[in-house]
Amino acid sequence: MNIKSLLLGSAAALIAVSGARAADAVVVAEPEPAEYVKICDVYGAGYFYIPGTETCLRIGGYVRYDIGAGDVGSFDGASSVDHEDGDEQDTWYKNARFTLKTWTGQETELGTLKTYTETRFNFGNNNTYGIPDDPATVADETFSNPAGGKGVSLNFAWIQLGGLRVGKDESAFNTFIGYAGNVIQDTLVPYGGFDTNVIQYYFDAGNGFSAVLSLEEGAGVIGTIDSYIPHVVGGLKYTQGWGAITGVIAYDSNYEEVAGKVRLDITPMQNLSLFIMGGYGTDDNLSDPTWAIPAGGRGFYKQWSGNWALWGGGTYTINEKTSFNAQVSYDEGENLGIAANIAYDVVPGFTVTAEVDYLHAGEFGEVGFDNWTNADDEDSIGGMLRFQRSF
Repeated sequence: MNIKSLLLGSAAALIAVSGARAADAVVVAEPEPAEYVKICDVYGAGYFYIPGTETCLRIGGYVRYDIGAGDVGSFDGASSVDHEDGDEQDTWYKNARFTLKTWTGQETELGTLKTYTETRFNFGNNNTYGIPDDPATVADETFSNPAGGKGVSLNFAWIQLGGLRVGKDESAFNTFIGYAGNVIQDTLVPYGGFDTNVIQYYFDAGNGFSAVLSLEEGAGVIGTIDSYIPHVVGGLKYTQGWGAITGVIAYDSNYEEVAGKVRLDITPMQNLSLFIMGGYGTDDNLSDPTWAIPAGGRGFYKQWSGNWALWGGGTYTINEKTSFNAQVSYDEGENLGIAANIAYDVVPGFTVTAEVDYLHAGEFGEVGFDNWTNADDEDSIGGMLRFQRSF
């Protein structure tokens, strides 16, 4: 074999191999069909179709960090045990929270089918600690007020078809009337219970009139129903461009008492909104100490002291980023609460709020304090700084 023959043979082999590789290169697997997320704008911004369904889903929530000083939260202040000598000393109240929210919506032959869930995760310290009888127990967590996980709470989990809603919600006694202002500490004088399972029906007449009827389970030792008879809440609202008038009434099936609230909202100018709300409730059975479970004058709905209470306040929008919020509350038991804050939107979705709160505890004297917050002084003041990123 000469050199020429060897070169020709090598070239033929290379061509054969190259041809095989070229043939292999053009054999490409068929791509899988891709399913892209489709935007759903029927129910507002942020919704998308769940692939393969006609259900629209939105996922959101917030991350929050609270720093409190003085008398905050339960309004007897955050305290702890001094590690050196065991004495009580004041400390910061802090709480970090992650809240996850979901919304769904779908059109059906019976109306819009909706769901809403809200789950909260908290980490921080509490507001108080107990002073031990035995100094040797000062390291016990019961008394040292350590920071730690504060549990997970399911705050909302309801299904709504048309006007019918069932599941975990907050009482229509508060939601339908619009709570009590935009301050952080809005329950210095409380205006009703929140957590409850419900069967509700909402009706919107379309001309400014709306109504709600809610059968509720309540919550807690005092509030949870003790028979097959539910608590009942009913409400009416009239809304126009100038504001709204709302009324709610509730029947407490445990103590057979009635409570009601009326609220007026007005918008005297574009950047100012004001409200005033009055509450009245019967309390003969709530105040009767001979009941098997004495309520101490406060039920699931009538949580204020005495028969009547007032709340008022509003929001003034200083500019597109800054607002001033205030609330004043007072009840027949002479509890006075004042709360005011400045809320500033650093960037869209991130708000910093600085608030100052004052409470005068009513019925101070031989009967002691009769206030909702557990304040142990006649006059208490505290402040809170809140950072919140909503998404």
